[in-house]
Amino acid sequence: MVYMSIYQNGLYIINLGDFMYEQIRNLREDHDLLQKDLAKYLNCSQVCYSRYELGTRDIPTDVLIKLAYFYNTSVDYILGITETDSPYPRNNKTTP
Repeated sequence: MVYMSIYQNGLYIINLGDFMYEQIRNLREDHDLLQKDLAKYLNCSQVCYSRYELGTRDIPTDVLIKLAYFYNTSVDYILGITETDSPYPRNNKTTP
């Protein structure tokens, strides 16, 4: 994995490289699920989901949100912005 932060205009810009791809794989494995299980939930093929985990296909925002809901965590946790895996309070109007 490549982790780096760049200081620019008084702010740190974080590039977590492949972290989110590894994170979704770890979450799936920790829940004893198969790629085809997540693919079915996300309404995509197993090959498409596999490419998300491999980092050969970008993960759309709506898919990140669905994964956060599925695992009862936050998108920030999946992206590696926070180490806290608890979700933020949910807005009932935005259930995927």
